[in-house]
Amino acid sequence: MQDVTVVRTSVLPPYAAHLRVYEPLAAYPEAERAHWQAYAAEHGPDAPEAGRSVAAAALAEQRSALADLVGRTPRVLPDRESERAFVRLVDGVLYICPWATRLRSWQALEELRTGAPVALLDTALPPAARAVAEAARERWRAEHPDARPWILTSRWEVPVRWFLPFGDEDRCFVPAGAGEKGEEGEGDREDRASLFYLTPMAQARRRVARAYRALREAVPEGELVRGAEQVGRWLEEFHPRSLVELDYGGLVHLLGPEQLAADRSAGELEDGLRALRAGDDAEALRAYEALTVRWRQVLALRHAN
Repeated sequence: MQDVTVVRTSVLPPYAAHLRVYEPLAAYPEAERAHWQAYAAEHGPDAPEAGRSVAAAALAEQRSALADLVGRTPRVLPDRESERAFVRLVDGVLYICPWATRLRSWQALEELRTGAPVALLDTALPPAARAVAEAARERWRAEHPDARPWILTSRWEVPVRWFLPFGDEDRCFVPAGAGEKGEEGEGDREDRASLFYLTPMAQARRRVARAYRALREAVPEGELVRGAEQVGRWLEEFHPRSLVELDYGGLVHLLGPEQLAADRSAGELEDGLRALRAGDDAEALRAYEALTVRWRQVLALRHAN
């Protein structure tokens, strides 16, 4: 099902994972559909240009963001919404996942505002610049009340709830050195590993709904049941024939080759939920704790030097 290309580059991507939804081209309004169809013809998986793969597009997005940040006056937001997207072609159907960079920048700004020390925040993004960005966000929200991001990002870990839509059969691991040639001029650079899950939206929704029912009966106040509800609500925002992808992104660089090759997080969570539905609470708890402890160890690396 997956179309796989690994990109060679000397620039490491951020230590972040991404949960993406690709909607079929037919799901977009006519004007947007024409734009994305033309975009896919130039940049999609069958295009001759470099950047045709999801991995290459992610690298291009990173470079664009870095270019904005290293300017003399860093821009809090892009001047306008991105007209670029991740593209997949599966079984003859074209799927589009818009970058929606401006919307995601507002979300990242909110996360930074609530999570970073004030002194650091004021140094990186002066209050006046933040005020302009926040005012623009409120105006945009009033004009686009139903807007939602196609991409969620998590830094330094994959939240356990993100594995709920997937099974072990959705896993695709590409070892380092197994990819195709990267971008022009980078063919002599080392390939890096890739790990992602990809599944149809209908299957993702069924898995999340089953997990939510089992968790609500067993641990109605648990963190994972709240996470299942959150992920389920987000998935409901999209076309029912979409694709859902969990991409480990730059987190592959935090995991050694052996750990990455052996990682079966979605399958482990699935086993735990199966045990929970069978009434084996002890096995369900063991599976959940093993999974959370392992990812907390990865998260702890953000404090390493």
